[in-house]
Amino acid sequence: MGESISEATIISWLKNVGDFVEAEETILEVATDKVDSDIPSPVSGVITEIRFQKDDVVGVGTILALIDESQKSKVASQKSDNIEVKSSPQNQQPTTQNPEPKTQYKSNSDAFISPLIISIAQKENLSIEELQSIPGSGIEGRLQKSDVFNYLKNRKYPIQSKSIIDNRQPTTFPKPKINFIEGKDRIVEMDRMRKMIADHMVYSKQTSPHVTSYIEVDVTNLVNWRNENKDKFQSIHNEKLTFTPVFVQAVAKAIVDFPLINVSVDEKNIIVHNDINIGMATALPNGNLIVPVVRNANEKDLVAIAKDVNHLAAASRNNKLKPEEIQGSTFTISNVGTFGSLMGTPIINQPEVAILALGIIKKRPEVMTTSKGDEIAIRSMMYLSLSFDHRVVDGFLGGSFLRKIGDYLEQFDTNTTL
Repeated sequence: MGESISEATIISWLKNVGDFVEAEETILEVATDKVDSDIPSPVSGVITEIRFQKDDVVGVGTILALIDESQKSKVASQKSDNIEVKSSPQNQQPTTQNPEPKTQYKSNSDAFISPLIISIAQKENLSIEELQSIPGSGIEGRLQKSDVFNYLKNRKYPIQSKSIIDNRQPTTFPKPKINFIEGKDRIVEMDRMRKMIADHMVYSKQTSPHVTSYIEVDVTNLVNWRNENKDKFQSIHNEKLTFTPVFVQAVAKAIVDFPLINVSVDEKNIIVHNDINIGMATALPNGNLIVPVVRNANEKDLVAIAKDVNHLAAASRNNKLKPEEIQGSTFTISNVGTFGSLMGTPIINQPEVAILALGIIKKRPEVMTTSKGDEIAIRSMMYLSLSFDHRVVDGFLGGSFLRKIGDYLEQFDTNTTL
């Protein structure tokens, strides 16, 4: 499932106990964070046991089902005679005959807490301290759904601390009533991805004190260069030349100048990441959001970044992203200008500490200082806004970093090699 994946949620089984499956035939669908994946059968045979059901969260490496290879020749013969095949009790392997090794538990005090675990914590009123006291059975001690439920069964005295979900003072103000008109209004249940996005956004706002800074940049030279070279770029590299690769490159350069933006917070420690992996907030056709990642952006030229950006954008639209392509971002950008927005106040993509929003590029009359004095000229202008975690990023660092991105865009090298 990818190096950084430790667990997955079962979406649905496409086969049942007693069904015959061919090798490489898809038998179930699973979800890891925001990516859905088809899981093929490693062998041909009859499914004799299914150990987990829909919506179960299962650790990577766990046995999901048993397939009896010895029945494949018998099934093939029976199929030719149109005989319905069912699994035989003697061929089913009882779970007690091949017990799985007992899970080795590790401390989970510094492990990443997934949106799914946070959702459970909301419902059960668990604090962050209490969650971190639960030993995790996942890879590197990661907390899993089963760990939390096992803990809740034996829970006696909850650890007293501030709730991770709602630390507001009690209020007597009643929850506003929602007026629902039968026959006119309709109810749409959130899908799985929308629920995860909602949990992730609420967690981010409650974890990081958000501060947003803005600057305006003149990208006239960049716009002119792109208009003059986009056809040439397409013919040479067979790739579209959008503004996004330039934005990614400018952000990567600025992070090299200000590495303390490329960090995560772990309790009282600041983890400074060596790799610069830029996430691109991307809208999906169904209205949901996903963040594919351009890895090691600071080590790539504009052509390589453009290829990555185009591939990730196409894979997002077609639901073809691989699990590892949405993992490991250290900084995220969101191009709100794509939807015509002048500017935005983005929410930090945890566990990062900053996110950049890029507004629409608009032509406006601007006062320019020239050798002849002040003149009015038509320029292509855009707003940049940076939301940052004020626990570790102060105004000086956030403002200086944002200004550096603007400088790279305004001073874009129009002699850049295609």
